[in-house]
Amino acid sequence: MSLKETLREDMKAALRAGDKRRLSVIRLINAAVKQREVDERIELDDTQITSVLDKMAKQRRESIDQYATAGRDDLAEQERFELEVLKSYLPEPLSDSDIDSMIDSAISDTGAASIKDMGKVMGQLKTKLAGRADMGAVSARIKQRLSA
Repeated sequence: MSLKETLREDMKAALRAGDKRRLSVIRLINAAVKQREVDERIELDDTQITSVLDKMAKQRRESIDQYATAGRDDLAEQERFELEVLKSYLPEPLSDSDIDSMIDSAISDTGAASIKDMGKVMGQLKTKLAGRADMGAVSARIKQRLSA
């Protein structure tokens, strides 16, 4: 079953169960997917939907930090709930050692020797790591390796 079908079925299940919080988050996901489809005039596949989910999860993580700093625990809690629902649709995150080995192989595949070659490495890793790793942290690791 595709990710889009899974979302549709989970929305029906949440509706039947009367789980309004979960239903609301799934509707947000569907709206974001539909918006991107309309904007780009394409039908999104699972990889593209995963990138939408990853972007939404990143937004939630940033919001949680901001709300916690501002002392708005009620809003931070809602964002945490939304993040957990989003994570349930994202692929299993990779371990640090898996990420490091993928970075090493990408560096050797592209022949990257300096920080100038970072774009080549990121380009190769972006599709492999989409939704499975924080790309900001991956970028920092690549910079560290290429500048050493």
